[in-house]
Amino acid sequence: MSARVLVVDDILPNVKLLEAKLHGEYYEVVTASSGAEALEKIVEHMPDLVLLDVMMPGMDGFEVCRRIKENPVVAHIPVVMVTALTDTEDRVRGLESGADDFLSKPVNDTALMARVRSLVRLKMTVDEWRARETTASQLGVVDENSNVMTQPVDNARVLVIEDMAFEVNKIRETLGRDNDTVTQADTGIAALQFINQEEFDLIIVSLNLKNEDGLRFCSHLRSNEKTRNTPIIMLGNEEDLPRIAHGLEIGAHDYIMRPVDRNELLARVRTQIRRRRFQERLRANYE
Repeated sequence: MSARVLVVDDILPNVKLLEAKLHGEYYEVVTASSGAEALEKIVEHMPDLVLLDVMMPGMDGFEVCRRIKENPVVAHIPVVMVTALTDTEDRVRGLESGADDFLSKPVNDTALMARVRSLVRLKMTVDEWRARETTASQLGVVDENSNVMTQPVDNARVLVIEDMAFEVNKIRETLGRDNDTVTQADTGIAALQFINQEEFDLIIVSLNLKNEDGLRFCSHLRSNEKTRNTPIIMLGNEEDLPRIAHGLEIGAHDYIMRPVDRNELLARVRTQIRRRRFQERLRANYE
């Protein structure tokens, strides 16, 4: 699956390195060396993904991302921020600006390609619904100004598959800020019973369950017709990164590392809820 990627960085060696890695996987690459140039090229080339450096002179990556997400023409294009910043506050700020994920420098090749493939797949799904929505737009039943960032994030139904009670309590308290309803299942079988009874907006799966393989359960969720389109966030440890990359390959949407930072968790959940509700809006308009 090929795609067009816009790489934005004011340091030429960084651009060349990412360009070489992406060309090696047969992606088409467009480059920009400033925020202003990036905003021009994203409209001109309509890429499938943006890899955006945070620390740039003039207009930084946070501002560029915010402007991308404010423009209804390009707001659906996924943005991954690439940064040397490791502070959780910076990640949260980026996610609140509309970024879909963060990659830390030096960029891990496995994480990079897994994230690129995952977000490109997602973008192509949205593109299909946007194309189908064109008819509704011509009939005047679509709000042209509605985009991902305008979708509500509160009152979501979240299923958490985790057998550590203190972790579930932290998630429940955190998501309570948005009045989300959190349902806990400590095994895959219990989770399937809940899934058969109701529909969820998001599923959080621990990769560190005591008696079963959380990654295999993610695969099952993707093959289950009822949960095929439900966003999945994986919860894992630093040493789980190869499994997390595999999880992104099989269709999980995002991940968060332990110890869980409450603000980052809330920002990542909001990103997935917005995206799901945007896709539901596109589907409803088409129908």
